[in-house]
Amino acid sequence: MCFIGFYLFLSVFIYTSNGIPDSVRILGLFDSENQMEEIAFRYAVDRVNSARHVLPRTRVLGQVERVSLRDSFTASKKVCNFLRYGLVGVFGPSSDTATHIQSLCDAFELPHVETRYDRKRKRYRYDFAVNLYPHPETLSKAYYDLVKSWGWKNVALLYEQGSSLTELQELMKAQDINFHLKELPLEGDVRPLLKEIRKDSISQIVLACSSKRILDILRQANQVGLISTYHSYVLTSLDLQTVDLAEFRDSGVNITGYSIIDPTKSEVANAVSDWVFGELRYGRALDLTEKKLTVSAALIYDAVLLFSKALHDLDRSQDISVRPMNCNSPDQTTYGSALVSYMKLMELDGLTGSIKFDGRGYRTQFSLDIIEYSHTEDFKKIGTWTPSYGTNFTRNYQDVYAQIIEGLQNRTFRVTTILTQPYVMLVPDWEALGLEGNDRFEGFAVELIKDISEILKFNYKIHVVEDGNYGSLDANGQWNGMIKELLDQKADVAIGDLSINYDRETAVDFTTPFLNTGISILYKKAQKKPPSLFSFLLPFSVDVWIYMATAYLGVSVLLFILAR
Repeated sequence: MCFIGFYLFLSVFIYTSNGIPDSVRILGLFDSENQMEEIAFRYAVDRVNSARHVLPRTRVLGQVERVSLRDSFTASKKVCNFLRYGLVGVFGPSSDTATHIQSLCDAFELPHVETRYDRKRKRYRYDFAVNLYPHPETLSKAYYDLVKSWGWKNVALLYEQGSSLTELQELMKAQDINFHLKELPLEGDVRPLLKEIRKDSISQIVLACSSKRILDILRQANQVGLISTYHSYVLTSLDLQTVDLAEFRDSGVNITGYSIIDPTKSEVANAVSDWVFGELRYGRALDLTEKKLTVSAALIYDAVLLFSKALHDLDRSQDISVRPMNCNSPDQTTYGSALVSYMKLMELDGLTGSIKFDGRGYRTQFSLDIIEYSHTEDFKKIGTWTPSYGTNFTRNYQDVYAQIIEGLQNRTFRVTTILTQPYVMLVPDWEALGLEGNDRFEGFAVELIKDISEILKFNYKIHVVEDGNYGSLDANGQWNGMIKELLDQKADVAIGDLSINYDRETAVDFTTPFLNTGISILYKKAQKKPPSLFSFLLPFSVDVWIYMATAYLGVSVLLFILAR
């Protein structure tokens, strides 16, 4: 079935003498390209009508229409047309056109339900608007907590041109993190910008863009060498789990983000099943699974349920009179303010988790799942985040260890070393013996990494460091030797008699040392002398003995005089 516009109606022509009418009409606006929101809206209405505990005496009738992303005039005109039939609420759209729709709803005191990311929400407060999208300030704290938990210090922040960075303000204010802001063009080639990041040796990247651009940007990042074991990404899109990243499965890159939808919840599974089989009844195939469910569709579904429940509760406390209105007249609803207040006081467990609002009417209390791209099962939940407790990782030591071991298997590592006896040496006459590759080397360190590779089942190639140095800082703060090759990603592992000091430890990670050496002080042991005849006098010095003898004689004389 093809829909030309986006407005959902709940028709209210038959009035009862008391309470809510027998039928009510709501109006929905959806963007032309977002078919999933329309489907979610229609099936949410069907669920309300089939539920006996919500609006049992009232039927909700729906019709969906579409509007262009930036056509505010047409969208406002459609709202005015449907006001003539009587409306109890307006839903959408998810574009910036919603700002004009909100102004119109404010004029008629008509509830307006939004499910979009509103970057201006802090500056403009609408009395008749309810937005189910998580508040940007709270999201900003979530991203900061995640980056902080990883211990990132030098970060490149990529954001789309013309977009708002409200959800990243908390992150950008961090004093202990060095940020490199890079603005992505709206479309086209982003490789010149990505090459700058590679040139600066930045391996920790925050990517703030829409889910539609994630795959294209990561492909270009792969072309310039920014997709590897050395690189880690935090993606801010809440639709991250809907993106198919199978082509990067063997790259070793770490990709992490948040999801507000838990695909393992029974509510999500039931809703997706209803939508898929419902579309099949009309001969339409819907390619949808729990992990492909978008946030916008889930929010629309929750919004209809929340609105209906609030309307049901309001009906029990006051009469609701729905009447036709005209954009050319100063008419206003009598229930709009009360209905919006009921929605802001309402709590609901929906597809996007617990829905409740703070005292300002913002959705600041919500839970996010921390998801990480796994090389075996796509995105995997590794923890949760809440405003009260921050990040809480649910992986235990065994899970982390198993993931590390799995990532090492069947990989080939470049090993840099330095020739030092007895750790790493060239086999005598190796050229005459025709030895190649790792067979040219022998020594303690060579045997050590060979045994480790056999246990962990990885491959390696040994080469001698080009400049023959272990690794130290020069006058310009640049590294040389094996440390430089690690930092330049010319080698994955350095092995040898490399001492651990403060500067090196701040640049690279060390394993537990296989040899510990300490600083020792040698001194001559004092020899015991044979006792002399007057050794009993040694406990005191000569002066002390003189004072003791003088005191003895003085006391004796004094006692003699007193006795006489």
